[in-house]
Amino acid sequence: MTSSILGIGTAVPATRLRQDDVRDLLAAQPGIDRRAQRLLGAAFDAASIDTRYSVLGELGGGASSGLGLDDGGPGLRVPSTGERNDEYRRVAPALFEAAARDALRRSSTAPDEVTHLITVSCTGMFAPGPDYRLVRDLGLSPATERYHLGFVGCAAAIPGLRAAHRIATAQPEAVVLVVCAELCSLHIRSSDDPEQIVAASIFADGAAAAVVSADPARQHGARLDLEGFGTRLADEGEHDMVWVIGDEGFEMTLTAEVPRIVGRTIEAVAVDLFGGVAAVDAWAVHPGGRSVLDRVEHGLGLDPDALADSRAVLREFGNMSSATILFVLQRMLEAEHPDGERLAVLAFGPGLTVEAARMTVRTAAGAVAPSRELAGSALR
Repeated sequence: MTSSILGIGTAVPATRLRQDDVRDLLAAQPGIDRRAQRLLGAAFDAASIDTRYSVLGELGGGASSGLGLDDGGPGLRVPSTGERNDEYRRVAPALFEAAARDALRRSSTAPDEVTHLITVSCTGMFAPGPDYRLVRDLGLSPATERYHLGFVGCAAAIPGLRAAHRIATAQPEAVVLVVCAELCSLHIRSSDDPEQIVAASIFADGAAAAVVSADPARQHGARLDLEGFGTRLADEGEHDMVWVIGDEGFEMTLTAEVPRIVGRTIEAVAVDLFGGVAAVDAWAVHPGGRSVLDRVEHGLGLDPDALADSRAVLREFGNMSSATILFVLQRMLEAEHPDGERLAVLAFGPGLTVEAARMTVRTAAGAVAPSRELAGSALR
């Protein structure tokens, strides 16, 4: 029994940020000396990001958000963690809902057909949470089974899809809705710490959702068949990608070692999980940053255009944590890749954790047939 992603939906907040505008805003904050200004310029200019989206209108010169960063003081106000989380609770549900509705529409699925709901987020928390709100806001059955993956980080969409795959293959009549929403910009702050500067230069807000089912009657049109999943922990990196709760927001540690660790380990991971580069036709890689994509490309010996979709999402949207890989997959699904194309999906999270999935592209004209296995693959 093969489960499939039947449709992927996305949503972003209304405020579109230009990378250079955010750079200049942070560089002008009180207490930012010339050294920090140079670091800000280097990090923002090297990120390969043109635009990002945020729920904080004041970052884009628009109306103030409920967080009120621009309260008339000499610089950006520094809200408490509680204030930031209150704003998450206020604005995140609408973003969850918008992405979910888009996925349901694209998959021709009615809300009352959803049997299981999986929500994913690491940038805020409350209970009853986004899973409860989606049942109410979408009009799902009150009997819908709900699961939430919280604080797993950038790689969390793949475990979300893995759980959906397990449910769908065990219950062929199931229709599983997976929804990821992240409001990374709620935790932005003025800082001269190089690691905080790097985090401020890449993270953004966005949401994405996928509808998964193994029901053959639903597997028509373009889709992505889910063939297997795997996860690996790198031997190093436990202290290089860290996400903790501080008094003034959630604090991301993202050292320069992260892309280097990815570069050193990615070839062995690809052999272990996919059977090698030759067994893969196309790559969907979480754009954790330009340097991460560069290291993956170099480490696997890929052609310069092999990660074009990941780079395009990074350039247009930045790193939206868990939602980002679904933006990449949506782009690939809508690009009319050939039927039967073998797709390798990779994302990286705290630890350093590598999450992987193997998928097969199915087009509207493609016949429903067993996909080709990847020789030596350790995914299941």
